[in-house]
Amino acid sequence: MKKNLTVARILLIALALFTQIGCSSAGETKAEEKDKTPKASVSGSKLEHLTYATFLDKIWNFEEHPQEWVYKSELPAIIDFYADWCAPCKRIAPIMEKLAKTYEGRIRIYKINVDNERKLASVFKVQSIPAVLFTPLKGQPMMQAGALTEEMYVKIIEEQLLKK
Repeated sequence: MKKNLTVARILLIALALFTQIGCSSAGETKAEEKDKTPKASVSGSKLEHLTYATFLDKIWNFEEHPQEWVYKSELPAIIDFYADWCAPCKRIAPIMEKLAKTYEGRIRIYKINVDNERKLASVFKVQSIPAVLFTPLKGQPMMQAGALTEEMYVKIIEEQLLKK
């Protein structure tokens, strides 16, 4: 009896995962499928979407330096890996907007849509979203999975990205 219950739980979990994966792009129209090019900024904000190519150009060209983090920007950055269908991603989106305005000129905030940039998400082994990559000017980047509060993001920015 316990074995049947365990098998049923596994099947239920697998079904839930397949349903979630299927829902990630189910609502796209043909026009949306054709135009997956992100806009330079999000609705007049200080946020910028990155593609695979712009990530290589602005952040780190891991094709040229696969074994070494070589950060290309002159400012620290936050990179938000998200999806349009993700509820926690939607909760932190206004926080990222606010942080981009508050810290304008001191840090950059980028967004990467994992549905459009699967290869880029796989480079960072993003398995759950939101996933936020904090990139200081010196040292290694730090990945944080899951949504945090605004206060927690501010603390990381102040203590890790803007530390003197």
